[in-house]
Amino acid sequence: MTEKEPKLLLFHAPLLRQDMTTARVMREVIIALLPAAGAAVWFFGFTALLVIGASIAGAVAAEWLFAPRESRGASLLDGSGLLTGLLLGLTLPPGLPMWMAFLGGFAGICLGKVIWGGLGHNLFNPALLGRAFLQATFPIAMTTWTPPAPGEFGVLSGNLALPFMQAGVDGVTAATPLGLLKFEQEVTPLLSLATGNTGGSLGEASGLLLLLGGIFLWIRRDFDWRIPVSILLTVAVFSAVLGLFDAERFPTPLFSIFSGGLLLGAIYMATDPVTSPVTPRGAWIFGIGIGVLVMLIRVFGGLPEGVMYAILLMNAATPLIDRYTQPRVFGREAKSP
Repeated sequence: MTEKEPKLLLFHAPLLRQDMTTARVMREVIIALLPAAGAAVWFFGFTALLVIGASIAGAVAAEWLFAPRESRGASLLDGSGLLTGLLLGLTLPPGLPMWMAFLGGFAGICLGKVIWGGLGHNLFNPALLGRAFLQATFPIAMTTWTPPAPGEFGVLSGNLALPFMQAGVDGVTAATPLGLLKFEQEVTPLLSLATGNTGGSLGEASGLLLLLGGIFLWIRRDFDWRIPVSILLTVAVFSAVLGLFDAERFPTPLFSIFSGGLLLGAIYMATDPVTSPVTPRGAWIFGIGIGVLVMLIRVFGGLPEGVMYAILLMNAATPLIDRYTQPRVFGREAKSP
């Protein structure tokens, strides 16, 4: 008599190799940001390279200086310091002195990463903390905007100012589209917003290129799509509702989406896996909270822009969101009331 084969065969679990690594994700986010950085150079000249390069240098210097001596330099290989400096540089005004951009990158790594225990332990986005540090320390320099000059690759004298010294005047300053709408009730054409031919930070150089980079990251599955979608939907719905009450005073949904640093923040900063919720339901709550805060600050607050503060505030709420949105554990009896 032959032994029948069992109907159920048990094997050990196969070992699946994942190609998702920190270095790969950081590298692909940098690649996705390169077109927008190139647009910044086109609209603002080599001054954009100086500001972005200085912020990257500050972040990399802090990363190297505070690393353990025996592994000094190894932490730079994952690209997180480089990405932090690039993101920070894209949030800065074109005429910012290079030493301020360097200081912002250095402070972003120190305050946003090192003191928390390194990569993966920080509560706040390091690039936004660096910008918040500069905003609080040098408010005038951080709110002085230079008008774009497409195709002119000059350098602003303000970029070359010595530390704690006042630079000469480069030219006429330009208000951002959000500032024009909030304080002068002037609406910037949507085409200018989408292509980036407006005053503002370097990262506002092209909304269309930021969207294309976001699509690339979504295809590569480098972030949770729920976060940027929930942010942009919330801002659009909030704007549409306000427009029902006063269409001339409040911005349209498309204006709200393409103006300011919303696309840069929603796609590339709010999606930071370390500082955002890990649960799907938490991602929706996180994104909706950012969208609501952005609109409240823009419309009813004293500042024309609120993306930085909205993301940092929701970063602080992330542990609480994760705690109350954990999925149900199957097989465990429900607690009696």
